[in-house]
Amino acid sequence: QLQLVESGGGLVQPGGSLRLSCAASGFTLDYYAIGWFRQAPGKEREGVSCISSSGGVTAYADSIRGRFTISRDNAKNTVYLQMNSLKPEDTAIYYCAATLKSGYACYDDGSDFNSWGQGTQVTVSS
Repeated sequence: QLQLVESGGGLVQPGGSLRLSCAASGFTLDYYAIGWFRQAPGKEREGVSCISSSGGVTAYADSIRGRFTISRDNAKNTVYLQMNSLKPEDTAIYYCAATLKSGYACYDDGSDFNSWGQGTQVTVSS
């Protein structure tokens, strides 16, 4: 059974950093594109960043470009989201998701992704 587990969330002050991890079990991530999505209270889920199966293609939402970096280590079966210069508006539950679809959309609600983790809370507050 495909399973994704996010970790690394927490409470951080504005301007701080966190690194989220998305670990897979029950399958190898090698052939999957991975997306990070987030959902803030009262808002719809939105795409944050995506990375292709090879790691050669990455995408970032305008709101986080230049602050967040997505990467993957297929040997560890893990995808990371390094988040720097965090802002209060980055507060949300962050989810990772996997897809085998080649023409996936990264910036919508994740409808192209069919395996999801349970999410990890990120709170940016002083």
